[in-house]
Formats: sequence, C-alpha cells, structure tokens
Amino acid sequence: MKSCNQERRVGVLAKKLGMSSLFLPDGICVPVTVLHLPECCVVSQKTPDKHGYTAIQVGAGLTKKMGRPLTQFFSKIGIDPREKLCEFRVGEKGLLPVGFVLRPSHFPVGGFVDVVGQTIGRGFAGAMKRHGFGGLRATHGVSVSHRSHGSTGHRKSPARVFKGKKMAGRMGGCRVSVQNLQVLQVDDERGFLVIKGAVPGHEGGWLQVRDAVKCVLTENHAFPSVGA
Repeated sequence: MKSCNQERRVGVLAKKLGMSSLFLPDGICVPVTVLHLPECCVVSQKTPDKHGYTAIQVGAGLTKKMGRPLTQFFSKIGIDPREKLCEFRVGEKGLLPVGFVLRPSHFPVGGFVDVVGQTIGRGFAGAMKRHGFGGLRATHGVSVSHRSHGSTGHRKSPARVFKGKKMAGRMGGCRVSVQNLQVLQVDDERGFLVIKGAVPGHEGGWLQVRDAVKCVLTENHAFPSVGA
C-alpha cells in the first residue's frame, strides 16, 4: 500500500453534469453525481531543477477563445487549446509526459476522492437562510423583526462584536472541498465518472478531483496513472 502523502498522483478536471440515483447490488438506492472529463490531458510539467517544486498542469475542454500568450503556449507544445487549466502537486515519481490523456479509470471503482469546486452564489442573505437560525418569537413583544438574528454583542465590556459572529452577509460563491466521496462507476468511452453524494457548484461548473488525502492508495490505484 502507498501513502498519499509520500506518493501523490495527479488529479483531473471535470464538469458537473448533474445528480441522479443509483441502486447498489444490495438494493439500496444512493444519490450520485455524474461528472464528465472532457479532453483532460497533461499540458505542462513543473520539476525541482527548473521550477523548485514538482507539479503537473492539467487542461480540459477544447476551446477556440484563447488569448495570444496561451495560444502560443499550446502551439509550442502541440496540443489543442484547453478551456480550463489547473495545477496539481505530485511526487517526483508521479510526473506524466505532456499530452498524456487522463481518463475516468484513473480513479478505481470503490476508491475515494476529494472534490473541490465553487458553491452556487446566493447573494446577500439573512441569518435565517445563511446560518439556519430559527428567528424570533411570533408574539410577546416581537415587532417587525421576526427574521432578525437577535443580539450581536455585549454592553460596555467588551463593547464590540466578536470576530466570527454569525450574521447576515454574502452567501455562497466560495471555494469548498468535499472529502471522501466514493467512486461507484467509471466509463472511459463517454468520459463519465459517477461518485456517491453531492459536490459543490452548479451544473456545468468545473471541479477538481483527486485522490482522497485521508485515505491510502491501494494496489487498484495505478501509479502514477492509467490513460492514453
């Protein structure tokens, strides 16, 4: 068995297609999220000798709308321009050649992954919607403030509001990581990856998927990767 901390594998970029349900062999119905890996491949390497650290840049999604610097970059390496780029830290043994195609089978069925994405922005929200407060009483002196969050601080001492106080404010639109989601199905032909549970973001949003940092790589995990 290999430790994720000692030998890291590269992650992938995927698009969220939506949620569905899946029946397991024992008859239990579980919610799943379907991800798509559109033309996900390695576009660059970072080595300790040249850059001071070890990492792999991954690109996904073909596009024609590209600025001149990136157009020249992709023309130099001989790869079609990619819509989304991301960098993953890996171990020295986890480097992959430029142009290597990453497929859903990179993650074995039954393994666990961490998914990073941006949550759906809700704009300015009150304390009840943002933090799940119950609100004030509907009678006994409460007037025109039923959905307020109540007291915000203290009196003369310390005469301020403590940091981290749950109040109304901007809700959503932030980077969130969901850990230990199990891989249930992979489809290399269509580029589909089916994982158990929900992931952040809206349908069509980009996500970063990589091996779970709290789990240990097994013999089913091809190291450094499996692909084209």
